[in-house]
Amino acid sequence: MTQPLHDYSIGDWCWFIRQATPCRVVERQDVWGEVAYRVWLPAKNTVVRARAQDLGDLAAVRPAVEQILHTAASAKLLDALEDNLLLAPIQSSVVPLPHQLYALNRAMSRDRIRYLLADEVGLGKTIEAGLILRELKLRGMVRRVLVVAPKGLIRQWQAEMRLHFGEHLRFIEATELAAFRAWRAEGTQNDDNLWTMHDQVIVSLDSVKPIDGRRGWSQEQLNSYNRERFEDLVSAGWDLVIIDESHRMGGSTDQVARYKLGAALAEAAPYLLLLSATPHQGKTDQFLRLMQLLDREAFVDEGSIHRDRVQPFVIRTEKRSAINADGQPLFKPRSTRLQAVAWQARHTAQKQLYDAVTDYVRHGYNQAMAAKQRHIGFLMILMQRLVTSSTAAIRATLERRQALLDAPQPQANLFDNVDLDEWAELDGQSQLDVALQASNWEQEKAEVEMLLDLARETERQGTDAKAEALLELIYKLQQEENDPELKVLVFTEFVPTQAMLAEFLESRGFSFVLLNGGMDLEARTRAQQAFSRDVRVLISTDAGGEGLNLQFCHVIVNFDMPWNPMRLEQRIGRVDRIGQPHVVRAINFVLEDTVEHRVREVLEQKLEIIAQEFGVDKAADVMDSVEVEPLFDELFVNGLQDPESIDKECDAVINQVREKVAASRADTDLLTDDHPLEAVESQKWRDHPAQYWLERAVTTGLPTRGGAAEQSGHTWRLVWADGSESFPVCFDARTTEQNPEMEWITLEDPRARALIGDLPRCVAGQPLPVVQVTGLPDTVQGTWSLWSVSLAASNSSANFTRRRFLPVFVTDDGRSFVPTAKRIWDLLLTEEVRLTADPDSEHAAALFEQSLTAAKGQGERLFSELLEEHRTWLAEERERARYAFESRFQAIGRIGLPAVREHRRKRLETEHQARMADLAEAEACTPELNAVLILRIGSAGGAAA
Repeated sequence: MTQPLHDYSIGDWCWFIRQATPCRVVERQDVWGEVAYRVWLPAKNTVVRARAQDLGDLAAVRPAVEQILHTAASAKLLDALEDNLLLAPIQSSVVPLPHQLYALNRAMSRDRIRYLLADEVGLGKTIEAGLILRELKLRGMVRRVLVVAPKGLIRQWQAEMRLHFGEHLRFIEATELAAFRAWRAEGTQNDDNLWTMHDQVIVSLDSVKPIDGRRGWSQEQLNSYNRERFEDLVSAGWDLVIIDESHRMGGSTDQVARYKLGAALAEAAPYLLLLSATPHQGKTDQFLRLMQLLDREAFVDEGSIHRDRVQPFVIRTEKRSAINADGQPLFKPRSTRLQAVAWQARHTAQKQLYDAVTDYVRHGYNQAMAAKQRHIGFLMILMQRLVTSSTAAIRATLERRQALLDAPQPQANLFDNVDLDEWAELDGQSQLDVALQASNWEQEKAEVEMLLDLARETERQGTDAKAEALLELIYKLQQEENDPELKVLVFTEFVPTQAMLAEFLESRGFSFVLLNGGMDLEARTRAQQAFSRDVRVLISTDAGGEGLNLQFCHVIVNFDMPWNPMRLEQRIGRVDRIGQPHVVRAINFVLEDTVEHRVREVLEQKLEIIAQEFGVDKAADVMDSVEVEPLFDELFVNGLQDPESIDKECDAVINQVREKVAASRADTDLLTDDHPLEAVESQKWRDHPAQYWLERAVTTGLPTRGGAAEQSGHTWRLVWADGSESFPVCFDARTTEQNPEMEWITLEDPRARALIGDLPRCVAGQPLPVVQVTGLPDTVQGTWSLWSVSLAASNSSANFTRRRFLPVFVTDDGRSFVPTAKRIWDLLLTEEVRLTADPDSEHAAALFEQSLTAAKGQGERLFSELLEEHRTWLAEERERARYAFESRFQAIGRIGLPAVREHRRKRLETEHQARMADLAEAEACTPELNAVLILRIGSAGGAAA
């Protein structure tokens, strides 16, 4: 039966049937027998055309329970997000530690999410960055993410993002760019920017920095190289850029390639995270450039580098204040000892080889320095480290060197493309691979042949002294710890030593796995998993160990010793990590009666004194922020040249370290932010009900929007409004962990976000549903309503909008009860709700006005808070603008040409005045108070009638 059409006049409220929302007539046309309307939809703040048959009377509206539940749950989620609800700890598999939650909370507390994450070494800055990344994605604020990291940390980033957050970072290598260029040349693709093909990308820092020139290259080749690796990357439309080890971006000037890369990416992305445990390093100019990546206006010159200005951009926790979820100190003590391996009579040949190589190195280094051949000097240093690593290592290297010397064509000097900073970042094996290409000098070929013969004879005569000592140590540790299956992590710098140890242990019945820089992520993962299960020994090179988390092992043997103590600390850090339940035992091997033994012995004593002086837990902690690689190279070389001067040389180096540490400690005061950490925070977020609010909002919202939601046990089958289907679906992290095959619905899903944001609007005269809520006493009767309180200052480019939700409950005798209003809202999210009578149309208008009056009174405080937030934001923006203007005005004053100086000052003043006018316009705020849900609790009618 066809319903008669209603006739509406301008200003009438009615019901828009197709969109199930109230609307108000703003225009009516009656032409050629047809009536057409233009109506305003308050829920969407838009005016649309409507036919007469699209409209119906408000009194005929019959809301469903699903609509009530969807509105209550959606508003709860939106309100919590405005109140800085953290979604990432709820909707990820990681349980953040208190300091990591602090970092996430700080980061999300401001609109400008551009921060330096500067926690001390070992506190999990990667996890913090992952939490912020997830939070931004869950809130729908980012889609495209770029991570820039040193090459050695790429695998760690990929593994941690995948394991803890389910985030996959696509590693794009330089070789892929060349292949893509060839593919593009075929003309089959319109999009010629490789970087736009993946939404989440990770790249190595030095593979994408721009270059100014390269020997033998034309300008066209340079332009092509920079366009593909640098310009296309910057212009690929990233929402969030994360730069690990970001202190490397500071550079010696703003023209350094790494800084150019950082500056371009910082300007191209709205959200930026810089990660560095050592951001200052005693160089204010470099630190200034680093902070300028975050905000150029706040850091105009070195005068702006002071505590008050820096701290709002820095998030830092120190190890001494870090706690676990139980409130206990996060890190356990550590046992470290130097074990000298004695030469036995059977090791005479090995001792002779050591002495011969040491003489070779001593003379070769002197020759190289006299000839100013820095690359030969580096090779000599490596030769000395090789002979103390193993006979196999020095023999394999001498064979490679001999082959290069016998080659008919001279080798290219790879040092031309490696600067000192990059050299220091390479592990020992990588340094060796580069240094072996160094040009030779006269007489070297004969010396290499002599040493190679001696090394081969040494290997024929018997086993390595340190390998024998390792076997004895493992048996001894098994007895001490009463654990025949004790796991031991063995580190070496060089792959040949690793291969020797593998053969040695295998012949003695030990199960082992290997890790080195030549293995891909899958092979590394398999090795780590095998070690975690039944394999007893893991033998790793420094490159292989990067990014490992081996808390299930607490014994580490450093089979050879890097000269820089910080490299040793990085090795021990693989097991001395967050979550390590045991005291870590680190045993450092060194050959007895050698220069290395004497230097290491004296050095560790003196470093321990500095550690006590500065009040840190470990000697290596004193060097967290010191560039010390050249200091220790020089110390060991001087010890080789003159063993009698070792004590004196150690004192000189220690004095330099002490000065650098003292300066560094002063510099870190810029970053220090003493903040309390609460242990209970970790569990609070894990048990937060937000995921259940999301479940109720989605499953009740779909049926009223053309979709469907069907529950089966702990899973759902969802049919979305566009007809797509999801099954099986769950909404909480724990179910996902136990059932990885399920689709996990979070707010990151745009379909879910659209549902949450689609809230209705209630108007005067709209019938009120009469409901009964389980858990609410029958004596509670009245009108419950939910109101959107918002502030908008959007009449300028400085857009600022905030919204919160206010529950209101008014009894039938006109009294308001705030606690009852909040209680009813909570029960609507968890309990059964049912309609008990026809909607109340007769008293709807009066009850609406009564609730509106109560909402105005109770919502004033909430609006005042929003207004205060807005004023704080305006004050910060004005201060930033003022500071930038004054600093730039003074800088222009140093320009020598009066005409240029005057022109630039006028332009600066014009820009400043326009910006201040824009901020002044933003002072004009518009408050809004709108009802999104009104219910009668208990019965229809009431005193308002």
